[in-house]
Amino acid sequence: MKTSSRLTLSRLTFCAVLSVAVLATTPFTAEFGVVGFSANAAEEKKRKTRRVPTISEAAFKKLGKAGELIELKDYDGALEILLEMAPRVRRYNGNELGNIYYNLAYIYYLKEDYSKAIDSYKSVLAQGEEVSEGTEINTLYTVAQLCSIEGRFQESLDFMEIWLTKANNPGPEPRVFLGQVYYQMKDFSNALIQLEIAITMAIERNMKPKENWWQLIAFMYFEKEDWPSYIETMKTLVKDFPKRDYWIQLAGIYGQEGEERLQLNTMQAAYAAEVFARQGDFTNLAGLLLQREAPYKAAKVMRDGFEREVIERSAANLQSLGQAWQLSQEVDEAIPVLEEAATLSDEGKIYERLAYLYMEDDSYEKCVEAANGALDKGGLRKRQTIYIVRGMCEFNQNKLTPARASFVSCRNESRKDEDSNNRRICNQWITFIDREADRQKQLEAAGG
Repeated sequence: MKTSSRLTLSRLTFCAVLSVAVLATTPFTAEFGVVGFSANAAEEKKRKTRRVPTISEAAFKKLGKAGELIELKDYDGALEILLEMAPRVRRYNGNELGNIYYNLAYIYYLKEDYSKAIDSYKSVLAQGEEVSEGTEINTLYTVAQLCSIEGRFQESLDFMEIWLTKANNPGPEPRVFLGQVYYQMKDFSNALIQLEIAITMAIERNMKPKENWWQLIAFMYFEKEDWPSYIETMKTLVKDFPKRDYWIQLAGIYGQEGEERLQLNTMQAAYAAEVFARQGDFTNLAGLLLQREAPYKAAKVMRDGFEREVIERSAANLQSLGQAWQLSQEVDEAIPVLEEAATLSDEGKIYERLAYLYMEDDSYEKCVEAANGALDKGGLRKRQTIYIVRGMCEFNQNKLTPARASFVSCRNESRKDEDSNNRRICNQWITFIDREADRQKQLEAAGG
């Protein structure tokens, strides 16, 4: 059938627009960087594209109607037209059949019937050189992606191998896609090879490798327990995408590998970068600093976590802060923190620590109160030791009778626990107090 040059141009324009519309609305092409490989007109011209059969006016009209229905999201209506056309193989040439099946595939894709979409795309490829080179190349890539979604990984690889022989100067993204397919097949070695190729290509083209590429590489090294390679990958992620999770994961693997110094340095760098967001970030760094005998720095980190309201004001957390201040010889800082912790705790251990601090600070009345709080709440490892502290603080207030009673209680507890050492100490204190009481009576008598 003869047609005017104007009509032929319209047909070709429609076919080009139809192909581009299909590809542009297919998420795979954008995700993997395929757009532009063959649908681009300048690229097609550069390729010296194949001579393909002309689409007849009748086929053009039907394809146009189907396209309009697709635009209106009347997929069933479009399917009816295309399925009526598809069986009439003898009526249509390869280019017309290619467009029919291409549109069928797209509709099946939109309806999430990926198996039928794959079959339809394969029918496009079956037309051989009667479809444009761009259509063939895009179809190969799309089928590979759909096969991957359907779990048909070997088929996906097979189509990608063909695609690589036909694509003109593809970017790194298809290599990433191949790496993802191999990853799904648990073939980490080949997956890593493809991702390394992608990164090399990206760098050569002055492109920055994407974050998710490095994430996938890191995960596979983790699965392979290749810790040196995992560490190097995490260092790249920290440098190029300095997010909280990457810092913490890098520090964690250093700790696992016994590199405590590097673990601490990494956590300190993360803290300085202000990426800490969870309670464990602050408490873990504080713990590492305490291990390195840096209690003052540990206390400052913990205090910062409390001030940011990231660390819960629980008895255990407050006790840790108080202990850090205490180890730093910052008693004035330690006491109010431990007082708050003691009121929240169900046990008397924090009150016991407070009693010691008050005694060292010559706050004997508060020492006695804290000792009583410890005894009331209980949960102490040795009750006799807190009786000793209470007795000493009472003695320093010259409250000899209460002090003697505390050391008698200490002796009784020591007997129960068969604690001969503390029993001896308490007996010595009882003897000493009795002598002091006699001495004071004598002085009073002499004075009287």
